Amino acid sequence: MSPAAPTGESDWGIEAFDPALYLDRIGVAPNPPGALDLDLLERIHLAHVRTFPFSNVDVLLGRHPGVDPGIVATRMLHEGVGGYCFEHAQLMAGVLERLGMTVRRCLGRVHSPTNTRTHMTLDAELEGRWWVMDPGFGLSLTGPLPREDGARREEWFGTLSMHRRGTGDVQQWELRRGEDVQHVTDLLPVVPADVRSGHHITSTMPGAGPFRTMLILSRFTDGGHVTVTSAARTVRRPGQRTVHEELDPAQVLDAVADLGLPMDAATARALGERLRETA
Repeated sequence: MSPAAPTGESDWGIEAFDPALYLDRIGVAPNPPGALDLDLLERIHLAHVRTFPFSNVDVLLGRHPGVDPGIVATRMLHEGVGGYCFEHAQLMAGVLERLGMTVRRCLGRVHSPTNTRTHMTLDAELEGRWWVMDPGFGLSLTGPLPREDGARREEWFGTLSMHRRGTGDVQQWELRRGEDVQHVTDLLPVVPADVRSGHHITSTMPGAGPFRTMLILSRFTDGGHVTVTSAARTVRRPGQRTVHEELDPAQVLDAVADLGLPMDAATARALGERLRETA
């Protein structure tokens, strides 16, 4: 079976994603029109994960408005609230398509090939090679990785590598950090309804994952990577010991603010109450 062809642009509502606004927000200078290269993908991917936090705040609070493109654009480009994989991947894919790149959206299973397909990545094509982009997985890629068996990318926090699974018609690929499987993606066709259903599972179904029961907020920074959960903060810096500190609900709210996630008073109040409920 051949790899799935990219879905039509109009199906994905990419007109909602303004490339000029996106590049300005992440601080990346555009290439000349039509000049699309690996350096641009590198700069976009790194700047994206340093700018937009991974955040499940609205899922945890039971009020996520959905992952339709217009909603994603408003939340991430205009409000800067961050999001999780379905938002990050759609935003990056839509911008790259509007810049003139061929993009393939992929769904995957987190940590195990028997889990639900509730992770979203994207591939960008350059000169006949597909490059994996994974902006919505927390401590993961900071730049593109070839979707090729055995391809490796050295990050300051470890080696990330791609591995083809099995020999069947449906291509399945493991992304590993060291020897640990991060997720298993496939090349089955993906349509917008798949993304909506994946979001529905992740954000509403009991037992479908941790997002409904604990805070998970993270972002790459100029100095490393920070993760904030319902009761702790973990700070990783290149060449330094990982620092893990336990936090009470008030300190968690301060840590969320320190990561640059905008919150009005009502959201901070609701999050504080939810943190106390789950403590």
